[in-house]
Amino acid sequence: MEARAVARYLRISPMKARQVADLVRGKDVREAAGILRYTNKRPAPLINKVLQSAVANAEHNYDMDADELFISEIMVDEGPIIKRMRPRAYGRADVRRHRTSHITVVLREREVK
Repeated sequence: MEARAVARYLRISPMKARQVADLVRGKDVREAAGILRYTNKRPAPLINKVLQSAVANAEHNYDMDADELFISEIMVDEGPIIKRMRPRAYGRADVRRHRTSHITVVLREREVK
């Protein structure tokens, strides 16, 4: 049994979000929330919000125990790129590429032996 949550079209670069996602992959939910709370990176609150949504989905939809959950998968995929023009010297223009991300968190319960 697994519970998931997806946040799409977040205005953060996927490369930057993957750095934070790598910190919490495979960790228990409580430990991951603590790591994200004290991580000084811009994607940390966004990933924490998706994590809390996945926990709520697990408790409400699948009657899973929140204390037994761990992050089995966390994926940061690239979303559409927003392109804007920036004026430069001599009438030229540069393209500014604002990258977006899709963050997916999948939770499973630990096997109790």
